[in-house]
Amino acid sequence: MELRHLVTFKTIVDKGGFKKAADQLGYAQSSVTNHIKDLEVEFNQPLFDRLGKKVILTNFGKQFYPYAVKILDIYTEVKEKANSCNEPTGNLTIGASEALTSCRLPQILLEYKERYPEVNLSITSIDYQNVPLELQQGNIDLALVLKKNDWTERDLHSEKIKQESMVLITPLKDKQKGNSKTVLYTERTCTYKSLFDDYLTEHPIEIEGSVDFGSIEPIKQCVMNGLGISMLPYFNVKKELENKLFNGEIIKDDQYAISTFVAYHKDKWVSPAMESMIHLIQSYSKYWD
Repeated sequence: MELRHLVTFKTIVDKGGFKKAADQLGYAQSSVTNHIKDLEVEFNQPLFDRLGKKVILTNFGKQFYPYAVKILDIYTEVKEKANSCNEPTGNLTIGASEALTSCRLPQILLEYKERYPEVNLSITSIDYQNVPLELQQGNIDLALVLKKNDWTERDLHSEKIKQESMVLITPLKDKQKGNSKTVLYTERTCTYKSLFDDYLTEHPIEIEGSVDFGSIEPIKQCVMNGLGISMLPYFNVKKELENKLFNGEIIKDDQYAISTFVAYHKDKWVSPAMESMIHLIQSYSKYWD
């Protein structure tokens, strides 16, 4: 078994097909096919079912995939240890929630790139529900996410960086209209959507209908223009509150608080690039509102 065969196998799974994997890796499609045939011969088990133009992992293929990822991670670990001499280098992929990407990460990334120019950074938006899977499959190295205060995952190392306050935002009096009682939600898979639901259940707020949004900025604009009410993290609406663009009530009950977490897979080697990013996030978090 050769490492390039494992790379080919993982790329087929990640990209969803032999041709896409060949294009990604710069191989002829026949080479990709031969790599998989070599693995299948070695294990005496098929890895994919070929259904027309579609390929699907067999049961054995599904079992083998995590091992292939782990072997490649170990190889990367050894290679980086040999090459880096403990200096942050190589690739670092961070999965982060939209709220943190827009308000917390920019300054951190700027300083990180100034300190460690040899690290190739990649930032990807991530659904908090997919964090364990994305880390397990090696799609991201590090996650920076908003979760409920008691968040734990069996296969992850997670560290609470800061507890965050939530704010109930409502239109200014002169912007209030007949539809100002509409509830404006972030997408339903968002970690604090359920907190908002719990808050509405426990508090006597008259509401009439709801609207779901895929990101935070449209919600803020809609509240400014009198469409309805919402609940968002304080750090996402701090500037608007200071500029009195809408009203805000900080929710002081910890029942409705969330926290920023840094997480990585428990079996993941913490490279110098990862370690230096975690330390920088910890340093910045001391000054977060």
